[in-house]
Amino acid sequence: MTLNLYIARRFLGTVGRVFLIFFAILFLIDMIEQLRRFSDAGIGLSGAAEMSLLSVPETLYRILPLIMVMGAIANFLGFARSSELVVVRAAGRSGLHFLMTPLLVSVALGLLAVGLFNPLVAATSKAYDDKRSALSQGASSVLSVADTGLWLRQGSEDGQTVIQAARSNLDGTELFGVTFIGFGVDGTPGKRVEAETARLVEGAWELTGTKTWDLASPNPELTAVVDPGPVALPSDLTPERIRDSFGTPSAIAFWDLPGYIADLERAGFSAQAYKLWYQMELALPLLMAAMVLVAAGFTMRHVRFGGTGRMVLYALLAGFGFFFLRNFAQALGDSGQIPVPLAAWSPPVAAVMLSLGLLLHLEDG
Repeated sequence: MTLNLYIARRFLGTVGRVFLIFFAILFLIDMIEQLRRFSDAGIGLSGAAEMSLLSVPETLYRILPLIMVMGAIANFLGFARSSELVVVRAAGRSGLHFLMTPLLVSVALGLLAVGLFNPLVAATSKAYDDKRSALSQGASSVLSVADTGLWLRQGSEDGQTVIQAARSNLDGTELFGVTFIGFGVDGTPGKRVEAETARLVEGAWELTGTKTWDLASPNPELTAVVDPGPVALPSDLTPERIRDSFGTPSAIAFWDLPGYIADLERAGFSAQAYKLWYQMELALPLLMAAMVLVAAGFTMRHVRFGGTGRMVLYALLAGFGFFFLRNFAQALGDSGQIPVPLAAWSPPVAAVMLSLGLLLHLEDG
């Protein structure tokens, strides 16, 4: 137990230092980028630092497997240079037995990343998107999906209009069972329009099967107007603005993803990307363990054998290769060319199998 705790402490310390180094580098780079991007908005150094603190966690979360493989490489090289690996083997513990502690620690880190770091990243990503939209466009996201259906917001010189629809087509440009509520510049409701369908055309919504109420009237129902349509309702929305309002799956916390996927499908949108992200999050602990195995396969050897630099290069190339394979599988899964479970689980499983094969060959072959 004492040896296991020592190995776990060394491993956690090395991975933690690599994580902090990447955080510092990405923070400085992102601050410069924020100052350049929002210089016209008058953002200062403190504002750029705040934006970077909200933006960097998402980048760190995406490269966690690379941080893990680099931390594992540094850890195993440290054990090899100090001859501790030789001592452990001389004490009767095999290399695979020695690896159990780093593997358990990496799986635990993966579980913590999914359960705790993921919701933090989702919150900071959403806050960053809101601040970025406010600085660049002067408005926040125009779209929201909830249990009650799809909600949109559009603005004009006369005020704001809130749109609620039971469902839509895949890109949100055609709504069904839709209600428009117009608010004046003073925030008071002025008009309510219900329509069977609403299709977004250039500069307007084209409505069919409408019923319009004048909410400023003493008896809105008495003055309601029914029109089979088509009726044009001006709009500043575009398909691009609606599509961009979805954001990225990483902006949704892991614990909220199942409900959000159900809401998307109920509203008529495709939830393929969110289903894939959910499965990839479930597979993250396995991927973290696979990166430790990749590092061990090339660097868990004594430095007197020579070729240490070459082995480190091979380990880095293998780690980056599996990371690229994961991203490539994600792209294929997003486009629907391969099933979601295959896209999410095949890269970490392949990394584990290949790395274990290499380790068994080196230890017992």
